Amino acid sequence: MTSADIVIIGGGVAGSASAYWLTRPGNTAGRVVIVERDTSYAYCSTARSAGGVRLQFSTPENIELSKAMVGLLRDLKSEFGADADIPFKEQGYLILGSEAGRGILESNAAIQRAHGAVTEIVDASAIASRFPWINTDGLAAGSYGPRNEGWIDPVLVMTLLRNAAIKAGAQVVKGEVVGIARQGDRVTGVTLASGETISCGAIVNAAGATSGKVAGMAGVAVPVEPRKRYVYVIDSRRATEAMRQGPLTVDPSGVWFRPEGRTFICGVSPDDASEPPAEDLDHVDYTPFEEIVWPTLAARVPAFEEAKLMSAWAGYYDYNTLDQNAIIGALPPFRNFYVVTGFSGHGLQQGYAAGRGIAELVLTGSFKTIDLKRFGYDRIAKGEPLLELNVI
Repeated sequence: MTSADIVIIGGGVAGSASAYWLTRPGNTAGRVVIVERDTSYAYCSTARSAGGVRLQFSTPENIELSKAMVGLLRDLKSEFGADADIPFKEQGYLILGSEAGRGILESNAAIQRAHGAVTEIVDASAIASRFPWINTDGLAAGSYGPRNEGWIDPVLVMTLLRNAAIKAGAQVVKGEVVGIARQGDRVTGVTLASGETISCGAIVNAAGATSGKVAGMAGVAVPVEPRKRYVYVIDSRRATEAMRQGPLTVDPSGVWFRPEGRTFICGVSPDDASEPPAEDLDHVDYTPFEEIVWPTLAARVPAFEEAKLMSAWAGYYDYNTLDQNAIIGALPPFRNFYVVTGFSGHGLQQGYAAGRGIAELVLTGSFKTIDLKRFGYDRIAKGEPLLELNVI
């Protein structure tokens, strides 16, 4: 291969979605090539995601992006055919808050409801009634999304989008991009570690946790870096069936858990001082579980006092160090270099619609379905964060 019309760097959910939308019937993208360094996808962020889908964000664009994923799940078979299947465990999200955090929950819920969510603010007594397995000590309220929130299988989503793009003519090339050629205000191609070069008319940087590094190959500073996150699997003989049918629950401390079949998965995002080294995903540190996660769970859910740690895994966030929000759009000074990254933990649920936005931008020069201009590079260049308050 020596040329393509569009090269997409990265075949995770955002890259696969971009390819899917670019190759839809009637689009004029031409030859679309996905360059992916790990075609087993075993280590990509998508495959190691916890699979959450929620509308409980503080940024309207994030709500709309996640709504699009819910819409896809509702209309999956008409979009992809009768054999398409992505089970949606629609068990909700419950974000718990202290008295100090109640105001933020309420203001966020107002934004969410204005954009079609059905978020409920429930007080401590209502939490105790609806979720009797939760210890409500120290709680003032919870933000509960009983519909359109839950979790899905990340690999099923990524594979469905990628295979649909391939069926429509996209190609996947195994390789690692090590250089980006440019001329004036245009990028002109990529160089792979093998020495192979692919000339192209446009590049989409969907490289996830390494997208900052990729952008740097063209001399553009994108504040995205890999942040390692751990997911722990626990079991409890005292867990009730109601708990296993319960929502993904987030403690005010940031510790979260949700059911996964007969077991539960859980975790917590560290503070800046406790960030683990972003290397070796095969290595899991159990210290956060022992010192933070388990003590918090045991205090909040008495049934977890006897929880048994079964296993764990690690994955990367494509972490936007400026504001933990996505960066979607063109990368100046180039007219044909685009980026879709920086989701900071919510890329699975938002990659589908973000890929559609990138396709609209590439093909028409503007966003059509969801106005994502605020997620563009302009705020990065100015150092003006668009803060998302509900980063989990």
